[in-house]
Amino acid sequence: MITSVIFDLDGVLVFTDKYHYIAWKKIADELGIHFDESINNRLRGVSRMDCLNILLEGYKGKVLSDDEKEALATRKNDYYRELLAGMTPADVSDSVRDTLSELKKRGYLISIGSSSRNAKFILDKVALADAFDAISDGNNIDHSKPNPEVFVKAANFLNQPCNRCLVVEDAKAGISAGKAAGMATVAIGDAAKCHIADHNISEVSELLGILL
Repeated sequence: MITSVIFDLDGVLVFTDKYHYIAWKKIADELGIHFDESINNRLRGVSRMDCLNILLEGYKGKVLSDDEKEALATRKNDYYRELLAGMTPADVSDSVRDTLSELKKRGYLISIGSSSRNAKFILDKVALADAFDAISDGNNIDHSKPNPEVFVKAANFLNQPCNRCLVVEDAKAGISAGKAAGMATVAIGDAAKCHIADHNISEVSELLGILL
């Protein structure tokens, strides 16, 4: 029996991929690294430092220290947050808002389960911060997806057992993380193409047909 729904943020409720791409592209250009959409797709659902390491696969310069890598990751996040600052409530569809509201009416607990350290900032910008019973994000985890930590902590925050939680994800790593946590999974977007989730949907509103 599902009692709780845990949503990834980017690519499910809001779409910030273009901002990530622009920010990482700026870092790549500064380092003289080739960066394109195919490389960017490898960064989805991955922690910031892991993203940087993927980016640096194409780096031909001097060996970077851990401090230098941390500075690059911080600079990328600064670029990203500058872009996010322009987000507004209009960046969330009425369909998403209506779906979240209906799930609450039906008695489901809802949470964010995102590897992003900017999740709360984004939720504030799009006026969704008060829509959730809990937020588990990159600020309270040590391991990014496909490690299940972010979802397990979301379940803990909701005071719900993992086997009563359903994860909604757009990345294969997120679906794998949900399964590793012992949760039911729903794939949307690119994750639906992998055919490893319990359910595949094309719109968030389709959840209402799964969770009656």
